[in-house]
Amino acid sequence: MQFQQLQYFVAVAETRHFTRAAELVHVAQPSLSQQIRTLERELGADLFRRARGNITLTDAGEALLPLARRILADADTARHEVQEVAQLRGGRVRMGATPSLCTGLLPDVLRAFHDRYPGVRLLIEEGGSHDLVRELARGALDLALVVLPLPTPSPALTTVELLREDLVVVSSPDATRPGRGRETVRIADLEGERLVMFRHGYDLRELTVAACRAEGFEPEFAVEGGEMDAVLGFVRAGLGVAVVPRMVAARSGHGLRVTPLARPGLHRAIALAHRSDVAPPRAARELQRMLLER
Repeated sequence: MQFQQLQYFVAVAETRHFTRAAELVHVAQPSLSQQIRTLERELGADLFRRARGNITLTDAGEALLPLARRILADADTARHEVQEVAQLRGGRVRMGATPSLCTGLLPDVLRAFHDRYPGVRLLIEEGGSHDLVRELARGALDLALVVLPLPTPSPALTTVELLREDLVVVSSPDATRPGRGRETVRIADLEGERLVMFRHGYDLRELTVAACRAEGFEPEFAVEGGEMDAVLGFVRAGLGVAVVPRMVAARSGHGLRVTPLARPGLHRAIALAHRSDVAPPRAARELQRMLLER
């Protein structure tokens, strides 16, 4: 009994037509018919009652059908499992993250993942949470690190919160410490300070501006429109102060003064997101596990 013969048998049983079954499995109809007859001879029983325009299963065919379907399903499962294992020796993971998370959270995890699975290519896309959610929805990413709450909640996405991170104020050591020299800074102390501000669409921009407005003032920008590295560079140059994640400040502390925000401070929730309707590939699931266990 050959695997291919079982495929042909199930196709005929489901279509009740030899020609349509041949089209379904992409084989010439005479070849399919010959393989079915060979299977019947090997089993010692007819599997179909053949009448013009009316193909039905015999009792032997009825007995074989669920077994054949199970064998084919098990073969598909075996193929899938082997491919999943093979993906950890090769394949790719398409990971999206906001620029601050690419700077603060991802490097150590990606290094550990690469050390364990050196054959897997890591494709990283930086963007704001809104852009990353859109890329996930259209299938261009396997996973994404986003800031909660999502700008546009989507029932098609599953999110798991990874951590809550404090925001801090960074300034040039050569400039006057913000907040009149105190060890902590209130959001209200930023009134009158010239801020180095991220571009539109940046989660940190929206969060900072909203916090300033909640204190009753509009923030004043010295420079705006930059990505994370540019913002930190402008702060080092003494152009103004910026509100950034603590992890980023810790990694980029050279040439920067870091001042915590006074309670209750500012925080952001970081989540790992993927599509709900499609399971991520094996390699992506392994990176997901490492992120969740970090």
